[in-house]
Amino acid sequence: MHPTQTEAPEPPGMGNAGAHAPLRWEQTDPVAVAALLDRFGIEISVCGPRETIPGSYWGESEAGLIGNRLFLRPDTPLHSVLHEACHAVCMDADRRAALHTDAGGDDAEEDAVCYLQVLLADAIPGFGRERSFADMDAWGYSFRLGSARSWFEQDAGDARAWLLRHGLIDAAGQPTWTVRR
Repeated sequence: MHPTQTEAPEPPGMGNAGAHAPLRWEQTDPVAVAALLDRFGIEISVCGPRETIPGSYWGESEAGLIGNRLFLRPDTPLHSVLHEACHAVCMDADRRAALHTDAGGDDAEEDAVCYLQVLLADAIPGFGRERSFADMDAWGYSFRLGSARSWFEQDAGDARAWLLRHGLIDAAGQPTWTVRR
């Protein structure tokens, strides 16, 4: 889930989340986020407040994926919604057709997922990349340069190239609003 992770991951939310509370689904414009994800053919299913989220790899409030459906609760962090959605966008069609909980993929694809997640944050009113960086850092994403912003601005060339090679961003670095084939 985190580029350049060097040891076994902690469960999400174990970073310095106490210092900064990530934006939650219930605090955002659900119509805008649903419209954004619909551009990729991803449907949203909202579970009840304390229900188990189907397809969640991490459990708790983390978003889940089964096929083209993204599951979440009102307390699901928006960065988790984007991260899991970007997994569905970045995986090839065969993996997407069989998708259930574990998105799989290699480190290069994981980096691309994180990069695209930041780009899509800019398309959500009241979120944007600055808030996305802060939420990723607070939640415990681990980057070689120490922060999501530093990684994105100084060390994510491979992720950007991967997205460009697979037609998920254009030469200007903007999303193409398509999924990997």
